Amino acid sequence: MTRTTFSRIRIGDSDIEIAPLSLGGNVFGWTADRDASLEVLDAFLEGGGDAVDTADGYAHWAPGNAGGESETIIGEWLAARGNRDDVVIATKVSTHPEFKGLAPQNIRAASEASLRRLQTDRIDLYYAHYDDPQTPLAETVATFSSLVDEGKVRAIGLSNYTADRIDEWFRIAREGGYHLPVALQPHYSLVERDFETNGLRGVAEREGLAVFPYYSLASGFLAGKYRDAGAASAQGASPRAEGAARYLDERGRAVLAALDEVAAAHGAPLATVSLAWLRAQPTVAGPIASARNTEQLRALLASLELELAPEEVASLSAASAA
Repeated sequence: MTRTTFSRIRIGDSDIEIAPLSLGGNVFGWTADRDASLEVLDAFLEGGGDAVDTADGYAHWAPGNAGGESETIIGEWLAARGNRDDVVIATKVSTHPEFKGLAPQNIRAASEASLRRLQTDRIDLYYAHYDDPQTPLAETVATFSSLVDEGKVRAIGLSNYTADRIDEWFRIAREGGYHLPVALQPHYSLVERDFETNGLRGVAEREGLAVFPYYSLASGFLAGKYRDAGAASAQGASPRAEGAARYLDERGRAVLAALDEVAAAHGAPLATVSLAWLRAQPTVAGPIASARNTEQLRALLASLELELAPEEVASLSAASAA
């Protein structure tokens, strides 16, 4: 495997620097219980990672959950390990069942709830998780900026916004003298490439946004876990398997074949190569990927040091564009 010491990246024009990989916290309190989550968090930090991405709504969809489970586990970990200053925490607002939307009073209440669950006095990167067309954007922009002024948030991020709405956010922020967003979180992977053509990459380039793609491994498909459509979509299959099954078409199989070839050349897992491809893309600061256990985590951490040759990046891009 071709390895190099990875360079840390700065999140936009903020003063926050991280390793170019974020650990997704969506599985904490869902497919990874508390003990497994703590083991993954420990191993991630020990392996060179230092950015954890979560949301106030994770994982309200799981039976018996109310929302905030992921933040609570992360907060317990931070408190038990005493490592708050060693970790960059990103979380989001608008999907918790008790704090839906981006009205000013909701953002404030949700941020206070997140701070309590995380057992911290500040959120390093706070995302507007989903656009809220029912709330005037100017009110949302002003509220996020005020949280920065108050020291409760270090930097602002946007997730699942269209390019036009991001442009409008920046216009409002500049006219009002508010703090500007520094990060963007879109759906982007080898098999989901709309980011390149829907205006989001363009706005990220114009505004210097650090891009953190989610679903980087396409529900495990790009880790090579699901190669049989019948098994992936069988009755009783996991939600991730069902999500991955939709990629098992001619294009998806071509992507897996290209990944197999590059992975074999480096002696690396497919997940490692998939994340390395993302990291090589313009505007991408680092992908977000989750792990239910430390075994899965190893392939994610390996992507920090795998540098693909230009021809390998081109081969993978060509296969997924077919």
